[in-house]
Amino acid sequence: MSANRRRGEIAATLDGRERRLCLTLGALAELEAAFQAEDLGALVERFSSGRLSARDLIRIIGAGLRGAGETVLDDDVGAMHVEDGAAGYARVASDLLAMTFGAGEGVSPNP
Repeated sequence: MSANRRRGEIAATLDGRERRLCLTLGALAELEAAFQAEDLGALVERFSSGRLSARDLIRIIGAGLRGAGETVLDDDVGAMHVEDGAAGYARVASDLLAMTFGAGEGVSPNP
């Protein structure tokens, strides 16, 4: 399964399986609600802080999986195994955010 970067998708190995993730408009609206962000600018500001919790990473990855068409709950994402543990989760979220908002935005979550 390859990611279509023109559609804003990334590929990541979660639970030993390559999966596609994409922050669609619906997934971004989901994140706005979850983070109580007023708009996309507020989301970028939050993500750019580099201070994301484990729960934040789970929400971002979960929204990306759902945006790519998977039926998965955040609790399911939290139970998934990612190579390199917390650093691996942070890398997946960072790649997804960079793909969505552009690398120039300085979005870089750290575990």
